[in-house]
Amino acid sequence: MEILVATHNRGKLEEMRAIARGWPVSLKGLSETGIDLDVEETGLTFDDNALIKARALFDRWAGPVLADDSGLCVDYLDGAPGIHTARFAGRGASDQANYRLLLDKLEGVPEEKRGAHFHCSLALVNPQGEAVYQGRTDGGIALEASGTGGFGYDPVFIPEGEHRTLAWMSPEEKNAISHRGRALRQFLEERFPHADPLRRRR
Repeated sequence: MEILVATHNRGKLEEMRAIARGWPVSLKGLSETGIDLDVEETGLTFDDNALIKARALFDRWAGPVLADDSGLCVDYLDGAPGIHTARFAGRGASDQANYRLLLDKLEGVPEEKRGAHFHCSLALVNPQGEAVYQGRTDGGIALEASGTGGFGYDPVFIPEGEHRTLAWMSPEEKNAISHRGRALRQFLEERFPHADPLRRRR
């Protein structure tokens, strides 16, 4: 099954392809279709924004579409940056600018109060209807950025039970515990229940 993923983010697309490896799906990004779509995310929740993007793209594609809205929710900041994660430091801000601002806002906050989680809402829109799948990864915010892998806030997020940030983990390690990995596997297991279970990566 060919599915269009509503993203221009190459890192996100490659991550999703790695998670879906071995399943009967082929994931395509917007850059591979020639579709230039910039959707204003006006929703109040991750679910809302994921569905807004998926619906807008489905109107142009007419085949199955996946769109995710993911974000980092920090306890000390009352859940911020939340749905504003990608533009925390302003529209068009770099990953580094975003996580540097986060570290600045948490300056002086002790480790025990730096709890956080990543959330992913993955919306599917296809001719048969709509569905939303959710994934979550708990952890905390590091005192400083470290690691060279991943993207986004990976250099400052330490998953629960770990001492390393996501940016220090291999792609396989990260995908096994990531919020996006959990949401995407939920979709795959529901839609393809007879796929070879040995191929499923948890």
